[in-house]
Amino acid sequence: MKAYRISSPFPIRKLLFLMLALAVGVQLIVVSYNHFTGFYPLSGWAHFGIRLGRGILLSLIAGSLMAFPDLWLIQWLNRWVPWNARVPERLLLQLLLTVVVALLVGFAATFTANALHPYQNPLSKVLLYNALIFSVVNIVLMAILEGMLSFWENRAAQERAQALEQELSQIRFEVLKHQINPHFMFNSLNVLSGLIEQDKAKAQDFIDEFSMIYRYVLETIEQPVVALKEELRFAHSYLSLQQMRYGEGVRVEMAVPAEYLEQLMPPLSMQVVLENAIKHNIANASQPLHIEVSVEDGQLVVRNNLQPKVSNTYSAGLGQRNLAKRYQMVSAERPAFIMGSDRYEARLPLIKMETG
Repeated sequence: MKAYRISSPFPIRKLLFLMLALAVGVQLIVVSYNHFTGFYPLSGWAHFGIRLGRGILLSLIAGSLMAFPDLWLIQWLNRWVPWNARVPERLLLQLLLTVVVALLVGFAATFTANALHPYQNPLSKVLLYNALIFSVVNIVLMAILEGMLSFWENRAAQERAQALEQELSQIRFEVLKHQINPHFMFNSLNVLSGLIEQDKAKAQDFIDEFSMIYRYVLETIEQPVVALKEELRFAHSYLSLQQMRYGEGVRVEMAVPAEYLEQLMPPLSMQVVLENAIKHNIANASQPLHIEVSVEDGQLVVRNNLQPKVSNTYSAGLGQRNLAKRYQMVSAERPAFIMGSDRYEARLPLIKMETG
């Protein structure tokens, strides 16, 4: 399933260029060594060109036959015998398998070359000689592939981290922009204006909760996660403002066990689900909106009854998509938004704190 790594870090063009460079270098050394040691002397420059060309072609074929198994071995060993956990076992096993691959390819190449043009020396001696060459070459090739794969994977990881950071910054901006939106500000100021004339004490409470909301937004917008107790404190202030606006039209019941209060979640997660509940549903004294907050199976569950406004329908909008992205950056779990026949439910995973 991970074969894409062979074609991604090593596209065919780069792999062939690497094989060609190794083939030329190895054959120049081998042909020259054979000539000057008398193992396979050359009769002239033409003979040198023929030997070099044939050797490069066979080396390209043999190198490719070693490179692809080598890449597969690296991936397989990374999965089952990773470097960071079992260094001695990985080193010995990879060296052994590298030599095995080299011997198999070396013997095949030697027999093929001998069939095309029989060697002047005994075949057994050539087999031993080529086995040594192929083993050394494949060990070098394996080391090069390991180094290049490691370099490209580290660079790709850095690029992914940079992209995620840019995306997170954009999400933070969208969340902040969504939170401090003109409609919420306008409605809140209208409520405050009415309270100042009717009940100054209640107006002061409204100002306190209003300031708490925006202080929380500014303090947590750069944090990847916050404790559930902080989110609940924010939710209390947010719902208090809504209850001052809608009166008995918004009724809230919270039942969150104390043992979950230190668990984590992305900041302003509750704002998304609470705002959606109030935005899309009728909330008045004759048709109150009931909001329940509880914990089930390690998830914070926010439920509300369905009584949709005529001009609105439920949909997974920008807030929910941003919330899902923020969860993706801090947890393997994702929030779920479930529409029932008579109620709507948001399930927000709680993230346990890591302990040293």
